[in-house]
Amino acid sequence: MGTVTVTTTGAYGPWGIVAGGSDGVGVAFAHGMAARGINVVLVARRVPVLESAAAEIRARHGVEVRTVALDLGAPDALAELAKATADLEIGLFVYNAGADVRSVAFLDRDLDTHLSLVQRNCAAVLEAAHRFGAPMVARGHGGLVLVTSGAAWAGGATLATYGATKAFDLILAESLWAEWRGNGVDVLGLVLGRTDTPSHRRLLEAESAEGAEGAESAEGTNGQVYEGLADPTDIAEEALTHLADGPTWIHGSENPTGGSPFGALNRRDSVLAMSRGAAGSS
Repeated sequence: MGTVTVTTTGAYGPWGIVAGGSDGVGVAFAHGMAARGINVVLVARRVPVLESAAAEIRARHGVEVRTVALDLGAPDALAELAKATADLEIGLFVYNAGADVRSVAFLDRDLDTHLSLVQRNCAAVLEAAHRFGAPMVARGHGGLVLVTSGAAWAGGATLATYGATKAFDLILAESLWAEWRGNGVDVLGLVLGRTDTPSHRRLLEAESAEGAEGAESAEGTNGQVYEGLADPTDIAEEALTHLADGPTWIHGSENPTGGSPFGALNRRDSVLAMSRGAAGSS
C-alpha cells in the first residue's frame, strides 16, 4: 500500500477543507493536515467552537486557518463555501458532517428531519465533490475523503434514512476513486464504527439518563475515552496515512481495504443482523 508519511503540501495542499471540523473526528483531521503543513479551512455551524479549534491549530502547528460558519444542511451551503474559499487552492477536502443524532423508527421522525439528513449527507456531499473535485482533477493532484459509517453496509431497523445516506456516500467515494485514480486525485471512503466524539458522548449520556438498555457508561470524565469507542486522532492519522489506498478504508478492521463485515451472509440476514446491532446500541 502507498502511504503519506511526509509533508503532503505538494500532493494535497496548500489548503484543505474540513466540513464538520469543529470537534471530534473533524478537528482531528484538521490537526493531522496542519501537522503535514497544510493550511486549513474549518467549516461548522457553532462559531465559538469553530474559533476555539482554529486558535488551537494555529498555535500548535503555525499554519493559516480560516473559519466558515455554515449549516451544511442548508441548500446553498456549498455555494457559500465555494465563494468563501474562491481565493484559495484547495488540494484536500474532508467531508465529515452528517452524524445522526439518534436511531429511531422511520415514522417517529417528521418528513422534514429526514429530508434535512438527505440534504446534508447526500446532496451536499455530491456538491462538495463536484465543486472542489473538478479543480483537483484539472490540476492533476488532490484528495477527497468522505467519512461514512458501518451503517452503510446494510439496511437496518431505526437506521433507514441515516444508513441510506451513508451508503450513498460510500458508493459515491468508490465511484469517484475509480474515475479519478488516473488523474492524480486520491479518493477515500472512510468507514467508521462507534467513535469517541462529543456528539456520541451526548447521545450516550442521554440514553443513560433515560435508562436505555445497552448504553455504555463512561469510565470517567476529563477527556477519558469511553470504553469501546474509537479515538478520533487515531482515525484521522490512519486515514491521512492511507489516503492513497482507496477506494475504501474500514477503521478498526483487520482487513481495512476489504469488503462488508457481513461477508457471505445474504441480504436478508445482513439486514436482520444490522437491526439487532442497532437495537443493542440504542
